[in-house]
Amino acid sequence: MNKTTNSAAAGKKPVSMTTKTLAYCALLAALSVVMARLFGMMPNEYSRFSIEAVPTFIAGVLFGPVAGGLVGFVSDLVGCMFSGYAYNPMFCIPPILYGVCGGLFRMYLAKGVTLPRLLVSFLPPVVLGSILWQSFALTYVYFKDGPFMEGFLLRLGTRGIQFAVTLVLDVVIVHLLFKSKLFHRMGVWPPKK
Repeated sequence: MNKTTNSAAAGKKPVSMTTKTLAYCALLAALSVVMARLFGMMPNEYSRFSIEAVPTFIAGVLFGPVAGGLVGFVSDLVGCMFSGYAYNPMFCIPPILYGVCGGLFRMYLAKGVTLPRLLVSFLPPVVLGSILWQSFALTYVYFKDGPFMEGFLLRLGTRGIQFAVTLVLDVVIVHLLFKSKLFHRMGVWPPKK
């Protein structure tokens, strides 16, 4: 017996990704890379204002936490290759979190994609990933020879302001996309139980 037969015999549904889902996820990963590079603003080497998290979050909401996490990982990896930065796995945690949290809040958003629900869904990856983890990772990589805590607090403050702005943009953009019924017409929303 193969894996599919074993899981079907045990009463479990095999987990697989359809070709359609894979194509949508690849498109969303590419869109995230483009948004980060073309529509991003970098006032200094430590912060960047962009809406690159929107496609990753949408991938999670539409296709689940695994697909969203993979879109976040792939978009970060490909984005580093195109930007000339060396890839550092420490920095891939926040993009993955956006996709995973989008998937984890999928059924919560299926009850209604409202601004407050989107805000609640975006808060974990923004606070835990983009602000706390990324501030720590940037300080560890770029400021480890100086006083660590001062460098961390500096990045925490600047990234807190940066992601307060991008959080509002991300929530409004995702809300407008769902309000336009684009994903309904594509046949990928609401999720099937």
